[in-house]
Amino acid sequence: MNERIRIMSEESIPTALLKFGIPAIIGFLITAIYNFVDAIFVGRLGTSAMGALAVAFPISMISIGIGLILGSGAASYISRLLGEGEIKQANVASSIAFFGSLILGIIAIIPSLIFLKPILRFFGATETILPFAKAYMYIFIPGSLFNVINIALNHLARAEGAAKTSMNTLLIGAILNIILDPIFIYTFHLGISGAAIATVISQILSTILLLRFFYSDKSSIKLSIKYFTLSKKVLFEIIKIGIPNLVTQILSGVSMGLINSAAFPYGDTAVAAMGIVNRIFAIGSYVILGFSKGFQPIAGYNYGAKKYIRLKKSINVSLKWTTCLCFILAIIQIIFASPIVSIFTNESRVLDIGVQALRAYSIVFPVFGFQTIYMSLFLALGKGREGLVLSLGRQGVFLIPIVLILPQIIGLNGVILSQPIADLLTVLLTIFFNIKLKKDMLVMESI
Repeated sequence: MNERIRIMSEESIPTALLKFGIPAIIGFLITAIYNFVDAIFVGRLGTSAMGALAVAFPISMISIGIGLILGSGAASYISRLLGEGEIKQANVASSIAFFGSLILGIIAIIPSLIFLKPILRFFGATETILPFAKAYMYIFIPGSLFNVINIALNHLARAEGAAKTSMNTLLIGAILNIILDPIFIYTFHLGISGAAIATVISQILSTILLLRFFYSDKSSIKLSIKYFTLSKKVLFEIIKIGIPNLVTQILSGVSMGLINSAAFPYGDTAVAAMGIVNRIFAIGSYVILGFSKGFQPIAGYNYGAKKYIRLKKSINVSLKWTTCLCFILAIIQIIFASPIVSIFTNESRVLDIGVQALRAYSIVFPVFGFQTIYMSLFLALGKGREGLVLSLGRQGVFLIPIVLILPQIIGLNGVILSQPIADLLTVLLTIFFNIKLKKDMLVMESI
């Protein structure tokens, strides 16, 4: 038996969650480090340059979504296939995810470059921010093809339990990014363009390392053009899970853009402050998201293997751990909000807005683990509809109308409070779906 499959099927649940969850958390944190490090170095170029990163951030979220549509969908399906012993079908799903992501990435780049200026305007670029944002994105967008491939391949690696491989490739890329950022930004005097170049080079290296893994004997699943067949069954299983993830990322990008646009009347300082808070908040969020990605293959495998007691235990342990962690992180962010935000800026107005926003976001963060684990669970079980509705709720149905209306009523405070209110409403929706899921699980256990 493959060691990674043995862990998913036989290892104690806490141990299995740690073995899969910790590498996935580190992998997600490394992704956050890319944005975190860029912001620290670019922050020294001024408020407008920092605002440009705030505008670019939601666009990068959408590029991640392109990788997720096939990568995450295939990952959920592959975990279940491995649980059922269907190795050949897992190879088909993997190959569709890889080659399909490559094609989608290329297709997305062209219109993004053609319509770059209006896109940046939509995401909140002011006249002073726009030149910096264009300089960054003209390099980042073509290079985002490697980001799309990385996202897809990392999900495939986690699906077969190779979370350490995923973590190591991301870690090497992040370290290279940290080294290259100051060199390209300051030594070569390329400014914000240098930050984009450093990021793209780092992502290229990660792509090379991931491909080397999948084309070696270490991988349980294989990528090959011979497996790239447009099977309706496989495509349906992939897309029904991938679409909710894509929608989540697109809505995340759009909602961040709307938050930037809502902050637009208050100047570059407000746009920069909200961008800083989004990056800080992403670190805690990525810890939980990373853990949920470690939890997902365990849940999917045991569901496919009809080991419902292990599935239930993995859910309970995951909920306890993520809730405790979210509570601890929220307390840290509330108490140390000022020194945390000051890492990125010393401008008093940016600092004041950033501290208020970070504390507001942190108040509702203790419930983030609950909604994230259940969103991942629905996707792991192949329940794409519930996953899609929750995705639409948090970043769409709830957040978009709130961010469009609330700032008109209470000004900048409305910008700051929009995401926390949307999170609370999403928790209520998650509770509703949870009630039905528990009834379904009782039926499954009795069969």
